[in-house]
Amino acid sequence: MTPDRTKEARRSPREPTASLSGYTVAVTSDRRRDELAALLAHRGARIVLAPALRLVPTADDAELRAATRECLATPPDIVLAGTGLQGWIGAAETWGLAGPLRRVLLRSRLVARGPKAPPDGTVEEVVDDLTARGVAGLTVAIHLPDESQPEHAEILRAAGARVVEVPAYRWAPPIDPAPLHRLVDLVTGRLVDAVTFTSAPAVAAVLRAAGPSADRLLEAFRGDVLAACVGPVAAAPLRERDVPVVAPARARPGALVRTVAEELPPRALTIEVTGHRLTLRGHAAIVDGDLRPLAPAPMAVLRALAAAPGRVLSRAALRRALPRGDEHAVEMAVARLRAGLGVPGVIQTVVKRGYRLPA
Repeated sequence: MTPDRTKEARRSPREPTASLSGYTVAVTSDRRRDELAALLAHRGARIVLAPALRLVPTADDAELRAATRECLATPPDIVLAGTGLQGWIGAAETWGLAGPLRRVLLRSRLVARGPKAPPDGTVEEVVDDLTARGVAGLTVAIHLPDESQPEHAEILRAAGARVVEVPAYRWAPPIDPAPLHRLVDLVTGRLVDAVTFTSAPAVAAVLRAAGPSADRLLEAFRGDVLAACVGPVAAAPLRERDVPVVAPARARPGALVRTVAEELPPRALTIEVTGHRLTLRGHAAIVDGDLRPLAPAPMAVLRALAAAPGRVLSRAALRRALPRGDEHAVEMAVARLRAGLGVPGVIQTVVKRGYRLPA
């Protein structure tokens, strides 16, 4: 998707500088949810936390055992490991392989990342440093308690390394599935503007949670709701289902947030109404540069009227745009919309016919 830069260029100088003000963005990550949420909130977004999966330590994992034997057969030149290194050695102990594994690790260049790593030693920066130094022809073992491990592996493979992914954790359903099911309802109801994914298993978990609503979920992602993935591995399950996905060039949380911030504002509808500039964002309107958050019902009425500027929409037509309610609910929504916008004359009543935006 190519952003319409002309809309961005026409922004009023009073428009909020926070690029995601008025938008709601969902975070499906577990381990990196706080980091992503903080980055998105810093740009003004309203956050919905809905971890799709949780990571639990591997105990007796066949994939871990197979990866361990692969490292013993072809000792890695570099081992990029995190806080689960002792767990790996402990698991190898149960298989009688702890001694050989320790010897392999001692001969390798061990790059350890953990909670006490310095600020300039993030996994992303370590991977950048390794690829800058050159890893072509080298074997790199990655053992990270990080759901974006596949993205790091892809970066190293692209740089010419042979990569052995050593699972540090296994995926499990969230302890409380309610936020995930609520996210499905929010997406199908178009009440979120974007959903961020940092792993392919998280995408699969959201689709499973949708159950019989999976087609409606995918339809929302193909239209109004932006699917933003940290990299091509995470994006693959959605692209296979013909969902347009945005992903940063570099698989980094910060780059993912920047991509969302670049993609959402150009989608906003901007119209001129009785001398006022009105921009519709996810859960808010920007009136002459001032952000005006709105409840779902008034926002639904505003979207319906803005989709047909100048036309009169009957109460029955507006009732169909509401999440629920009758004609009285339409009148209440219009009253709340007028109060929320705070500008007289923007929503006009046409006697015995309905309402319109005199755009």
